[in-house]
Amino acid sequence: MTDSSTANIIVIGGGAAGLMAAGQAATAGARVLLLERMKRPGLKIGISGKGRCNLTNKAELPAFIEHFGRNGRFLRQAFNQFFVRELIDFFARQGLAVVTERGGRVFPENGKALEVVKILKHRLTKKGVSIITSARVEQLLATNDRIIGVQSGNSIYRCTAAILTTGGASYPATGSSGDGYRLAAELGHRIVQPRPALVPLETAGNLAAGLAGLHLRNIGIRLLINGKRVGRFFGELVFMKYGISGPVTLTMSLQVVDALRRGDQAAVILDLKPALDEHKLDARLRRDFEKRCHEQLTSVLRGLLPRELIPVCLRETEINGSLQAGVITSKQRKKLRHWLKNFRLEISGYRGFDEAIVTAGGVDLREVDPRTMQSKLINGLYFAGELLDLQGDTGGYNLQAAFSTGWLAGRSAAESAGE
Repeated sequence: MTDSSTANIIVIGGGAAGLMAAGQAATAGARVLLLERMKRPGLKIGISGKGRCNLTNKAELPAFIEHFGRNGRFLRQAFNQFFVRELIDFFARQGLAVVTERGGRVFPENGKALEVVKILKHRLTKKGVSIITSARVEQLLATNDRIIGVQSGNSIYRCTAAILTTGGASYPATGSSGDGYRLAAELGHRIVQPRPALVPLETAGNLAAGLAGLHLRNIGIRLLINGKRVGRFFGELVFMKYGISGPVTLTMSLQVVDALRRGDQAAVILDLKPALDEHKLDARLRRDFEKRCHEQLTSVLRGLLPRELIPVCLRETEINGSLQAGVITSKQRKKLRHWLKNFRLEISGYRGFDEAIVTAGGVDLREVDPRTMQSKLINGLYFAGELLDLQGDTGGYNLQAAFSTGWLAGRSAAESAGE
């Protein structure tokens, strides 16, 4: 076993939180070593936002925190010190301009996630951070409840502080293998059960396979658990060969995952005409059927539905599409109206960590000081990023949390190491 001492702070994991933490600690004057499991850092950043990197969101602080659910309040301390404006200014100083798109989402102006990685890595080089890649950490070393070093392979690296930023378990091909949970647990930390979040859902039967590729925009969705409505959503849904994805699906996915893990039943009800109430929709159908009374129902429905959904509608309402619109009865019209407002899909499962954008669960927040990101159990041990029991909605929220907690952990560790 080789014993070396190259730094007083060791950052474990080179994702968004780790790169920010290492840079901030070095900026504060610490000697920093970054250990990255993969051949190069920043792999998950490089594929984020479909390769465009949704850096953050322009939502105001209270609304931003709400996107993390009940655990969101933990982030207030970090956000008060390094939030959206500070992040945008940080990248501006590095020469990266940003643009704000629908829903307040902020992206690099050039649309290149790899440029974000390049900037973060270049900053570390300028600050003198040592980087060792292909370095899997086997163990965190502590004595008398204080971090003293890190074991990686046959090497032991001595330090006065370690920042654990290994990410969750989602997209394991990018290095998020879940190692951080084991390392934290070995030092006594409680781990809230990790599970996929912001993940596509599987639906029962073969209906989705026949609709694969269909995008439904501006639709209403009601989520049912054991027949009881537990949430209402509005936005875009995408059919996949196995089920559904898209922004709305991802947003409600954790509720579904947790329900299915409990053995509950889950379903979604699609409102394909959310701008029309039952009365207005009935008037629309009557008007269309009277105006185009000699046309087949199939033809008239093309003005109401995407082509792919018409056979599904006719099959589930049990109406013959070759009938002329003028002969459709009030009972049949009621069936159509009901289906357009209540297209039901039974949820049978969810996709795995390899398709989940983030991981729910992680290091219990009750054991971490939100003012510093330091462990309440082990002095000199800090946490940041997805490893924590924090998960936000899609839209730039999770990446901002990683940058903010990484910034705070890096600064806090440097201040502690300098004392």
